[in-house]
Amino acid sequence: MASGLNKVILIGNLGKDPEVRSFETGKNVRFTLATNEDYKTKSGDKASHTEWHNISLWRGLADIAEKYLRKGSQVYIEGRIRYRSYEQEGVKKFYTEIEGDSMVMLSSGNAGQNSGSQAASNAAEQPAPESLQPNDSQIFTPPTSQDDELPF
Repeated sequence: MASGLNKVILIGNLGKDPEVRSFETGKNVRFTLATNEDYKTKSGDKASHTEWHNISLWRGLADIAEKYLRKGSQVYIEGRIRYRSYEQEGVKKFYTEIEGDSMVMLSSGNAGQNSGSQAASNAAEQPAPESLQPNDSQIFTPPTSQDDELPF
């Protein structure tokens, strides 16, 4: 039996283009993701609240994010929350991020750069690779060891 669960599910829009870092062990991509909540106040007025999340993707997910995601792209992210701390000039600082395990692209990679019919025409001129066609599953997960996979 599991001793706990650390799972985060977010749907939002990228606040900036992904930042790519390469290491000997693989690639890492980081970006901010905005999630919006619309609600009515006690007086009946419409209001909105935006939360910003720091997202980190590794290896295969990082490659896909680097290639297809841009500022404004809408994505679905599943992952876990990570808290980190570090010391800067003698002051302890804290950092919270979501380490993504899977991702679904809900808009085309150029959605943040174009709008309206221009985005549609650009998408028509440059079709997505076979693995990203809308009818196919768009859930991407990093490769795992064969030893970790269950037979069912």
